[in-house]
Amino acid sequence: MAHQFFFNPFILDNLPAPSAGFDVVQDISEPRLRMYITSRGIKTFFVRKRVHGRDKRIIIGNYPDIDVETARGMVPSVLARAMEKPRRRNKKITMRKFLDIYLTNRIRRNSYSREKLEHAIRRHLSPLFDMPLNEISDADIANVIRCIHGPAIAARMQDLLQSVYKYAIDNGYANENPVAKLQKIKPVRRVRPLNMAGVHRLVGAIKREPVQNLRAAFLMLVYGFAPKSRVFAMQWRDLDFNLYMWNDWPLSDAAVVLLQDLPQNGRWVFPGRGRGHLTDPRVAWQRIVTKAGIPNVTMDDVHKFLMRQLVWAPDKEDIRANMNDVLVNALG
Repeated sequence: MAHQFFFNPFILDNLPAPSAGFDVVQDISEPRLRMYITSRGIKTFFVRKRVHGRDKRIIIGNYPDIDVETARGMVPSVLARAMEKPRRRNKKITMRKFLDIYLTNRIRRNSYSREKLEHAIRRHLSPLFDMPLNEISDADIANVIRCIHGPAIAARMQDLLQSVYKYAIDNGYANENPVAKLQKIKPVRRVRPLNMAGVHRLVGAIKREPVQNLRAAFLMLVYGFAPKSRVFAMQWRDLDFNLYMWNDWPLSDAAVVLLQDLPQNGRWVFPGRGRGHLTDPRVAWQRIVTKAGIPNVTMDDVHKFLMRQLVWAPDKEDIRANMNDVLVNALG
């Protein structure tokens, strides 16, 4: 059951974020109004209602973008719209056009994450693009999913299509959900063989790498708390050493020291062959992780492990301080 109290700005501003997952609180003044508080400190107003036989959580918006009184006032109209039957649309919209609608109205991600999702859609779901949304069968979807290499990616694409069709039905674009007829894929999750001691050995092995560009790029995977695609594509124009920022992402002390020691003689921080940036130095990486005694660790493993250790905070300076704490614990 949600914790209940009278919503006011002072209490909401000082609500503690949970260490993992999310908490739910409920307003006493308007009991239908509730709020999610995520582990990243994001606070979101929502209402919960059984609509057409299904339990729905209807998002109103984030606090403080929407204040308490406005959220309370929106509850009746939000619930009234939810109870309306969706207007049936006779137009035969293709999967490609409806995916554009879905991505615009439903996906809330940063530019990097959104581009990654759109690339995955183009790569894996293109056989469905020109088919009418309401005429795609479960067999059509099963054939597309079957051609995706890797159960984890196949499961994510199936979940995405499930969400797409749910949104299509709610808005009158489709009559039924063919994905619901498919057996859910249970991906085998990979065990990531990395711990604090492994990070310590890894950094030691990286520092013995003779090629400066590779050595700096691999160290930045640890110091930067960012995936390899962002690290390798880093540009000098995106760095602000006065504010210790990389675009809108803070830089740890170790990252600042590392980057300031590099020659700034081009567009890319980590140049590759020709005029491009470093892309995928997997041979050099495999050599380093073998020396570190963790041969199965990938570059993505490093980012995911460090982000799990990082305590999220709404303030950039607090995040930077937490980054430094993680690196001190890992590297001593």
